[in-house]
Amino acid sequence: MATARVLTAANTSCLISKTTSFPMKLSPYSTTSLCFTRRRAASLSLSSSSRRPFNCTAIYNPEVQIKEEGQPETLDYRLFFVDRSGQKVSPWHDIPLQVGDGAFNFVVEIPKESSAKMEVATDEPHTPIKQDTKKGKLRYYPYNINWNYGLLPQTWEDPSLANNEVEGAFGDNDPVDVVEIGDSRRKIGEILKVKPLAALAMIDEGELDWKIVAISLDDPRASLVNDIDDVEKHFPGTLTAIRDWFRDYKIPDGKPANKFGLGNKAANKDYALKVITETNESWAKLVKRSIPAGDLSLA
Repeated sequence: MATARVLTAANTSCLISKTTSFPMKLSPYSTTSLCFTRRRAASLSLSSSSRRPFNCTAIYNPEVQIKEEGQPETLDYRLFFVDRSGQKVSPWHDIPLQVGDGAFNFVVEIPKESSAKMEVATDEPHTPIKQDTKKGKLRYYPYNINWNYGLLPQTWEDPSLANNEVEGAFGDNDPVDVVEIGDSRRKIGEILKVKPLAALAMIDEGELDWKIVAISLDDPRASLVNDIDDVEKHFPGTLTAIRDWFRDYKIPDGKPANKFGLGNKAANKDYALKVITETNESWAKLVKRSIPAGDLSLA
């Protein structure tokens, strides 16, 4: 049976701009506000409903529902985002990246201390969150992930773009991943305002798969950490633990360890911001159709 929870969005524009937050209607699931945008139809001749125009406009104070369809840990389970009119919207395309003052929206896909491999379905209309599969079976990590994990909306790692700073690796065709190191265990589909602190350049079977290390602004220690050195001071060992976890998690399945570029070390906040900016630009080209979308859903 589908369930729903209602959040209230913040006032924001589509790309990099300072915002004013509006309080959200509290629910048992979350205490944060959700930033949300819609693309307005433009006078373009589009042959398919999957071809969305790129014209961003803000929605002010909508009520957005998160609706679960199907039962968790089944092949049919999907978590959709729905606006007040009942229209499904995309957590990848319709939630803005920046919320101002150096903060970014982060969509939780996998709560900390869980193992179900949840992800935004980038090839399905409205890109709901689902559990990943392999050969028709649900995927699980071999052990729990120790941090909240998810994506930065409106980012994309371009698979046609080689990164000369990271062994010439090409993007993995997904949004940029976030590892949120705060104390609280979050909910699937929750939207957090985070600040980036560091970046890890994971290379997974030859593909570049950035991991942005960040902390939610509502975490009790958020004010103490603003860059990579602060993470080492206030969360000692965490950057090494994150790198080692993502390096080794495929080994129990008989696969080789993942590699990391940039000298096998985490890069600082400035480098993380550079990654975010570049992948936001790649996403903009994708939704403008300057780059072929392939099987990706832009709806």
